Amino acid sequence: MLKKFILITALLFAILIFPVYAESSSNLDKLDNISDKALEMAKLKRYDDSEKMLTFFSDQFIKKTAIEPILDMDELRIITVAHNEALLAIRDLNKGDSEKINSVTKFRLVMDAVKSTHQPLWTEMEDQMMNSFNQTKEAAFKQDTTAFNNQLNLFLSQYEMIYPSLKVDLSKERIQQLDTRIQYIDHYRPEVIRESGSQKELEALQDELTSVFEEMGQDDTDPSLWWIIISTGSIIIMTLSYVGFRKYKGDREKPKKGRDD
Repeated sequence: MLKKFILITALLFAILIFPVYAESSSNLDKLDNISDKALEMAKLKRYDDSEKMLTFFSDQFIKKTAIEPILDMDELRIITVAHNEALLAIRDLNKGDSEKINSVTKFRLVMDAVKSTHQPLWTEMEDQMMNSFNQTKEAAFKQDTTAFNNQLNLFLSQYEMIYPSLKVDLSKERIQQLDTRIQYIDHYRPEVIRESGSQKELEALQDELTSVFEEMGQDDTDPSLWWIIISTGSIIIMTLSYVGFRKYKGDREKPKKGRDD
């Protein structure tokens, strides 16, 4: 009887909680899929279709976020900015293919970062970004100004593409730390090439980037799921404690009734 009561309690709790979680995940999945289709169309140079998907995303985004608060204010702002940039780029006849695709890719990566809890798509750029950065560092040590500037510009364009996604997944303090190092290297290019002291900033940034990419692959459990598990466990523990207390109280009262008789 006790086991049946506990099972029913846990099931009722799950029935109340899981539909809310599932609905949130479903809405994010739908929005993420739309962004993916917009990127597919852009890669095929079907820019009219990509524009239609981006416009459709906007309509769905407004509807789903109005019904349920599936995103916090920072996420809403970051997604909105990335979406507007992608839409403007797709519509701009003066933009080249690479610019259009890069803008939609940036938006696509943001949506995936919001939806994903483990290894978001932007981490797949690790190899090409670290390769660009390593060549930047090598050119600086060789004092090859032309190669340094070319490789640094390439790295900065790659960093810009994942930057909105970083703002979703990293703390503001971490972002500020990365920005400070990158801005120093970009602003003081001649010094970084000439001075060994300034070149230490390259080493520090490399360590920071490596750490960021590694950390994103450490925990694949959705915090919302942990909350559900902990909450369910707490209810079961509380139920067991209550039932145990009632049983203990009943056992204490039985001898007392016998003596009164």
